[in-house]
Amino acid sequence: MSLTHANYAVYREVIAQLMQGNEQLPSLPSITLEIRRALARPDVSFSSLSKTLAKDPSLSAMLLKYASSPHFHHPPLHSLLDVVRVLGLAQVERITMVHSVTSLFTMHSAYHKRLFVDAWHRVVLKASVSNFIALHIPLVAADRVLLASLLSEIGTLAVLSAFKDQKHPPQEDMYVSLCREYSKSLGIIMMKKWQVDEEFIEVVRRVGDWSVSTGEVLDLGDVVNLGLFHALKLRKAGRDLPALTELAAYQKLAPPFNLLDQHECLSLVTQHTADIRALAIALFKVEVM
Repeated sequence: MSLTHANYAVYREVIAQLMQGNEQLPSLPSITLEIRRALARPDVSFSSLSKTLAKDPSLSAMLLKYASSPHFHHPPLHSLLDVVRVLGLAQVERITMVHSVTSLFTMHSAYHKRLFVDAWHRVVLKASVSNFIALHIPLVAADRVLLASLLSEIGTLAVLSAFKDQKHPPQEDMYVSLCREYSKSLGIIMMKKWQVDEEFIEVVRRVGDWSVSTGEVLDLGDVVNLGLFHALKLRKAGRDLPALTELAAYQKLAPPFNLLDQHECLSLVTQHTADIRALAIALFKVEVM
């Protein structure tokens, strides 16, 4: 066996051990669990929930920024109580989960950080494109799409975090191969551990499967796949992609949302890359393009 193949076998063993003992997998922050417990109570009030949210300043800032977005067509909000009233309990829970995912993974070396930053930029671009599409094609709630898009990639981040204590983490090509082999399984294990809705788990199963169709109406998985397709195109990483018109998700789009540009991408996306970039910076403080 070559050294490369031997190393790959070692990396596979590390991930297999991680999957067998899911207590080693990243857990949701305690504040997230507290918020989810509060939301599960039938007598939860907007006032009490806003006080719980205030315990996490960075989450509070994200909620205020999201709820004050121009897409909601109301003046900027200045209190968490107003945010909860405007967004509602379900949206608050989903944005809380979005914030939790963004803070789960930490790296312990310069090489880890470089791999993580590259992967995170791709994840954020995909989530921002998906969210932008949902905001303009109002068939699926944008906050649901944002969360689904992020959750569909937690397995790729978990693969990398599996090697945080290793002196010799996998090279980039091996990391990509490991993600292809394990990311979906790891992601599903983590989401079940977190008790995430089955609808989001189904998106993980469908992500990257361009031909799968679950009906005639655009759904959560379709929008995430459209976001992934365009994120790969925008990052010039789509050499093996099919034509957009072959995607099951594209075939559900009606005019004018199905209009293409000269590169056979959705005009809705390519004509608004500045808006997508602004969304990524607003939600994740990341410059993606």
